[in-house]
Amino acid sequence: MALPLLPGNNFNRNVGKEKFHKSQHWGFCNNVSMLVSEDKPGIGGELLFGQKMKPKYSAFPKGIGSDAPSWVAFDKQVLSFDAYLEDEVPDKIQENYRIRRYKIYFYLEDDTIQVNEPELKNSGMPQGTFIRRHRISLPPPDEDQFYTVHHFNINTDIIFYGRTFKIYDCDTFTKNFLRKMGVKLNSPGQCPEDPYMKLRRETLDCMDPLRPYESSDTLKQFLEYDRKVLRFFCLWDDSASLFGDRRELILHYFLSDDTIEVKEVIPHNSGRDAMSLFLQRRKLPKYGPPGVYQPGQITDRTVLNVYSGLGENRVKGYLLDKYKLGKVDQEFYKDDDLFIGATINVWGRKVLLCDCDEFTKTYYKTKYGIENFTSILCKAPPPPKIERKFPPYTGFGSEEDSLRSCIGLRPTPHQKNFRKFVEKDSYGNISNILRFFAKLFTHKCADVDRLFVISYFLSDDTISIFEPIESNSGITGGKFLKRTRVKKPGQEVFKSELSEYIKAEELYIGAKVNVNGYLFLLLNADKYTLNFMEANSDKFPMSSIELILQKLKEEESKSRELKQVLRAADSKLTKMVDYNTFRDIIMSLTVGKLTDHEVITLARHYQVPEDTKPDMNVLIARAHEQLKKNAFENFERLNAICVYQDREKKKVLPSKYIRRLCKSSRLPLTDDLLASILSQFEDSKEQINYESLFCTLNWRMNPVPELEAPSYLKERCEDEWLGMPSPIPAKYINYVRLLKDVFGLEEE
Repeated sequence: MALPLLPGNNFNRNVGKEKFHKSQHWGFCNNVSMLVSEDKPGIGGELLFGQKMKPKYSAFPKGIGSDAPSWVAFDKQVLSFDAYLEDEVPDKIQENYRIRRYKIYFYLEDDTIQVNEPELKNSGMPQGTFIRRHRISLPPPDEDQFYTVHHFNINTDIIFYGRTFKIYDCDTFTKNFLRKMGVKLNSPGQCPEDPYMKLRRETLDCMDPLRPYESSDTLKQFLEYDRKVLRFFCLWDDSASLFGDRRELILHYFLSDDTIEVKEVIPHNSGRDAMSLFLQRRKLPKYGPPGVYQPGQITDRTVLNVYSGLGENRVKGYLLDKYKLGKVDQEFYKDDDLFIGATINVWGRKVLLCDCDEFTKTYYKTKYGIENFTSILCKAPPPPKIERKFPPYTGFGSEEDSLRSCIGLRPTPHQKNFRKFVEKDSYGNISNILRFFAKLFTHKCADVDRLFVISYFLSDDTISIFEPIESNSGITGGKFLKRTRVKKPGQEVFKSELSEYIKAEELYIGAKVNVNGYLFLLLNADKYTLNFMEANSDKFPMSSIELILQKLKEEESKSRELKQVLRAADSKLTKMVDYNTFRDIIMSLTVGKLTDHEVITLARHYQVPEDTKPDMNVLIARAHEQLKKNAFENFERLNAICVYQDREKKKVLPSKYIRRLCKSSRLPLTDDLLASILSQFEDSKEQINYESLFCTLNWRMNPVPELEAPSYLKERCEDEWLGMPSPIPAKYINYVRLLKDVFGLEEE
């Protein structure tokens, strides 16, 4: 109950009213908070009443001897007391009285009091602010006075509006403040326990009116092991039963809640339906299947129905059976029951743990100190391979198509190696075609001199043969064999196995190839073929320089003789010999250990680089040929322009200017030919003698012999053969470097 704020209850704030008419502020002196009063003179320069003979600063503690008003000195200072009240409870059998606890707050700034009752869960009573903050009058007959700080102490009774509150304790600030005021504090008491709350707490310890439960805190385990799973690779051998076999399983143990999940590894074409799970995630009992239990027999808690007689006031409630007399105990698999080599019971199926992953090994090594993780072979032995026998080839269609008709009821076409076709198909300058120059190996006089071009296509292992057309030879020439795969000789025609065909690895210079009864001797190969074989020397051992050098090292006893013969062939001491001499010496000393292809590979590796710089006479002859065709004769005009630009009369001009002049004058020469000619006349300072240049280009005044046709014969054929391959792969060979690499012989 709260009293209204009456006109007389004004907290006596009008006392010392003259102080509120002064300008005041808080200051500090020697680190002590003081109230500073600014004395302002009145009319005539005299101090106001109450300002004379008063100190300017007040250093008294707050609330004691201070000149400041109480509401300023004791601002935000509150005394707190702990109290209780015995409240009668009529017309109730369970309790006669009730102990209610309160907090009494006394505000020093204005002597107001507030009483609060702490909230109690499920109390059923309105709690919170019991008496709002205001000044409370004393009980009769002193109702004209109000409570002050001197009325409060420990172990005393205080009456607010007819209710007796028993103060039994207070906080530390309150005790210190009362001692400073000179109040002798009583010894603190103790609040009695509410009998009804005691009975209620004892009942709640073993029952819950709505849902009885046992506290089981699994939050720590969940937070520590969430998303951490042990994985075992298992085997269930059911081969002893009818139509049973070995089944591979994967067991997942979830550390967050000790549940187990089992998945089955279903191989391809096993005939089984793809099931998502072999065992759904749950706790796995050790002794299962346990049988059939009555409803409610398997439960986490045992609940008892409690009644208090059959009268009208009977008690309805539920209690937990602390003794758990009827509970059925079940043991479930834990992480310490799982290890490699253990056999667990998965609802009647014996599952063997064979292996585990790295996380599982680390977990057991850290927690249990296990070091042995020897895995057990869980893979089933491969079934015996049944050899399929196919009928022999009938002769109709290709062998592959005939075999496809024996594999399935619906014959399908033979699938070619599409990936190989894409990778080895011709693209730009990469042809992926091996071309060899060959001749017929025969004793017929008419066929001895016949030459052929054999092309091997790497994309599909086919071969085509073309014979160059030679006039007045009596032979038609042209296509000799269309593009097709060629079988190796000596194979049975009507057989069950597929025939073998000629492969690229069997082709090399000097080899004899039997193509449908015609025997060809491979004489030479083009440059692309030789480069391809040397780049893939693992498949073409004849092009492996390492193997060739190893064969030469085996002839170390003939190293001195080889050096003397090569030195005698080099009469001019140029450290090199021509290819024909080199081939004859190597073939005679190795006595047939090296083939023609190996000798060519050796010569290409140690060949002397040719000078690619064009000949001056050839360049001038080509320039004269183009100038004649275009009838260009303005050389005097060009020379006059250069003389005009040559102000210093040095008869030389920069090459850039000469090039620009030739282009602007429309000199009928190609860019490459013009650049080559200018580079021949250019000096170290990148200047050109223009008189000498135009005099040399003047085809009418200084003619040169015409160019002769190349010695080789250019043929036209279907295989895009640009010309007969040169029988000489390299002009000169550096034999000194060869002897140093093979035998370690230094130059003398």
